[in-house]
Amino acid sequence: MYHIPVMLSECLQALNIQGNENVVDVTFGGGGHSKAILQQLPNGKLWAFDQDADAAANVLNDERFVLIPHNFKNLKQYLQLYGALPVDAILADLGVSSHQFDTATRGFSTRFDAPLDMRMNKQGQETAASLLATLSAEALQQMFSVNAEIRNAKTLAACIVAYRSEHAIERTEELKQCIKHLIPAASMQQYLAQVFQALRIEVNQELDALKQLLLQSVQVLKPGGRLVVMSYHSLEDRLVKNFMQRGNFDGVITHDLYGNTPPLPFKNLYKKPITASAAEIQLNPRSRSAKLRAAIKT
Repeated sequence: MYHIPVMLSECLQALNIQGNENVVDVTFGGGGHSKAILQQLPNGKLWAFDQDADAAANVLNDERFVLIPHNFKNLKQYLQLYGALPVDAILADLGVSSHQFDTATRGFSTRFDAPLDMRMNKQGQETAASLLATLSAEALQQMFSVNAEIRNAKTLAACIVAYRSEHAIERTEELKQCIKHLIPAASMQQYLAQVFQALRIEVNQELDALKQLLLQSVQVLKPGGRLVVMSYHSLEDRLVKNFMQRGNFDGVITHDLYGNTPPLPFKNLYKKPITASAAEIQLNPRSRSAKLRAAIKT
């Protein structure tokens, strides 16, 4: 299967689709969430975004469905172009799809020896290999520290710079060979996952794209419209949580010149994030780290 939709029923409940609305799935992928949304949308329209060309193979043959083959950071631009504004609900299932992880040649997974690519949009210029070859030690340290909160980011960066002076780092196995002496055997998989995450986020500028999505969601949603986001690591979840709770990415309470707190763009639907059930985790282990947050535009 291309991708098993995570927390499908929970997503549908949070979206609260009424049947005649404009709904946006900004992470179409294998189309699992989109198919279920269409079943609840007899008289509405579903607009889906996905920058990965592979997703086009899953296009739904339905006049109510439109696939927009672009990054969701361009949400407002393309919804405006298609005459879809304003919209009633937005769903975002962040991160990498099962298909992307399981396609060895994409370089997303630590399981395969493959080119260090990691581009979600295969037309992009920057790859993980090109970053490892060109970034300074300071920039590498920043990337590993910010994107994956790796504790020994400085040592890791120095190791890569020293290794690349004599050896190319163009494949996943070459990267693993370069850094293996830094990793305790007991935490090998976790550490490698963090390294790959940091590279993938940087290649695709994922955190910047998420910020753009959240900011633009305020502009494209109707009052009372719903924003539903599933994230899979703490960096994403922190941005979503802070924006839904405080209207900014730092999670601070802001005040105007008179000391008043300005109206917040969203009201949280749940006090705590929703997580997958034990039964779902057993069926789909990749749902284990998922956190679902939802908010209503005020």
